[in-house]
Amino acid sequence: MFGPPESANLFAFAFDLLRLSGTDTTSWPYRRRRDAPESVFAARGLTAPWALCPSTTEADLVREWLTWAPVGMEGLVFAKLDDIYRPSERAWEKYKVRETSEAIVVAIIGSPAAPRTLLLGRYDGHGRLQYVGRTTTLARTAGRALFGLLAAGRRGHPWTGWSFAAGWGSQEKLDVTLVEPELVVEVGVDLARDASGRWRHPARWHRIRADVDVQEVPLFDAGGAMS
Repeated sequence: MFGPPESANLFAFAFDLLRLSGTDTTSWPYRRRRDAPESVFAARGLTAPWALCPSTTEADLVREWLTWAPVGMEGLVFAKLDDIYRPSERAWEKYKVRETSEAIVVAIIGSPAAPRTLLLGRYDGHGRLQYVGRTTTLARTAGRALFGLLAAGRRGHPWTGWSFAAGWGSQEKLDVTLVEPELVVEVGVDLARDASGRWRHPARWHRIRADVDVQEVPLFDAGGAMS
């Protein structure tokens, strides 16, 4: 639970404690399990890179925390105070902070007449078109709305020769069709990013943004943020 972080630049966050000094704590209610790591942090004087996730039952404080989204807070997790720990069960609820943003359609899965999934990109500060993520499977109405708006990728397409994994850690490659990077769409995303700055989870379709030029789309930052 309190093993060293992989890098001095990373923080080790604790939010629960399942074993304490050889004692199995999974049968303890959460309110008691929460007291345990607080005692460990206090007794051992743990400071950065160790961090204990904050916890509260005060609604006003929760609302304040939700205003921290611009600095990277992804959301909140809710647990019942009297719940024991149940392995392999999703007993806690997660509330993700989501936002809508624009990206460029650069490739698709499916037919250009009715694509099933969009692969999205943004230009970086050097004018290179970078992959930022893909959408969830589109509803039929969304796919049909794109009819006639996507042109097949021409010779010299910026993603020529690229491949895309079917999932996290998967060796399977997606069968994609390149399209000309001319159409901007608005998608809903949560704030989670991978180490390359891409959206960690699939984006949700919102609408076509024919009123937005590709050069007006926020830039991609490989450092982990998209501005």
